[in-house]
Amino acid sequence: MIIGIDAHNLEGQRTGAGRYVFNLLKTWAILCHCEAVGRSNPEDSGIITGSPRPARVGFAMTEGVKFILYFKDEIPRDAPKSDFFEYKLLNVGSTAKFTHWDLPRAATKDKVDVLFCPAYVAPIFYGGKIVLTLHDISYETRPQEFNWPSLADRFLLKWVSRRSAQKADMVFTPSEFSRQEVVKYYGVSPEKVVVTLLAADLSQLERYHSPVYGTNELEEVKKKYGIKNKFAFYVGSIFTRRHLPEIISAFERLNKDGEYQLLLVGRDYTENKSVNRLANEVNKKLGRSAILRVDFIEDNELKLFYSACAFFIWLSDYEGFGLPVLEAMSLGAPVITTDGSSLSEVAGQDALLIKNNNDIEEIYRAMHKITRDSVLRQELIARGREQAAKFSWKNCAEKTLETLLGAK
Repeated sequence: MIIGIDAHNLEGQRTGAGRYVFNLLKTWAILCHCEAVGRSNPEDSGIITGSPRPARVGFAMTEGVKFILYFKDEIPRDAPKSDFFEYKLLNVGSTAKFTHWDLPRAATKDKVDVLFCPAYVAPIFYGGKIVLTLHDISYETRPQEFNWPSLADRFLLKWVSRRSAQKADMVFTPSEFSRQEVVKYYGVSPEKVVVTLLAADLSQLERYHSPVYGTNELEEVKKKYGIKNKFAFYVGSIFTRRHLPEIISAFERLNKDGEYQLLLVGRDYTENKSVNRLANEVNKKLGRSAILRVDFIEDNELKLFYSACAFFIWLSDYEGFGLPVLEAMSLGAPVITTDGSSLSEVAGQDALLIKNNNDIEEIYRAMHKITRDSVLRQELIARGREQAAKFSWKNCAEKTLETLLGAK
């Protein structure tokens, strides 16, 4: 069986969909390797290290399966390698042209049995079997809050995503919340929508047990970004639904004595970049760099910040999964997050949960509690690690592959 994969999200600066594809491919490569050499446990291969719970391979790779990975402009140097993978570079500048013209033509020529499209849209006129991943449909359910690059995108993304979901043979979602949204808004049969829970990034888990406090590496990275001592942490694209102004206001109240800084990582997609402006205003008011703003950091720096922060905060009115919350928990950060959407599925009861994201007083109380109660902080760290360990890329990859094989 030949499985074609739209792999262009691995290119460039990798965010949510790209990290999802990367971890699926890396896990498939590990499982294929273990099957090929007759090992039953990925830990025995030496490929997975530092996983909090050793996972055992529960399926035998179907003989003759081949993956063809289609790239748009480049094949990243760190793209997962496997004898089961074939790379094809289509050299297309336009993402729309790649998706709707070059990709389906290449898949047809290669006679793929199923085309896996892991990021919201699939080729409109492709006649073969398609399996699609919808990480969320916030652009459909909350269009007024979505970051629309253009008026054309405002129409086309909704239309193409809906059409893709309705024509797909199967649809993956990362949470039960997203599954219900797809069924409700797109009218897709519930039997066609499969939940494949995500997990913390495999590259993050390689540092799972590594001490970071006081290490030279951590101190160098903190110095690079202007972090003086203790700090709170947020990472992710900055949208209105993620309530950064409320977080900043609560933090300003917490930080009157200058004990903490707040590091916000992610591009500001709010109207007129309001969060960047607010951070500058607060810093000017306090007379120090209390709020630190960075658009993007590398994975090795991300691991250190998760591990070393005083707390990680991630509020949102709407998320398909909320992977940063799980990554933070897996690397020992106590977490403050929202009690709602998919975040309740991810965090369980092992974080401080905010009922009302607009309530600055409630957010402040959570920050104050987590910074003043050391027993609670350590309890949240331990419980968070246990919660994160319940999520496995092995389980996600197996269920995904099983569905793809069944779509033939």
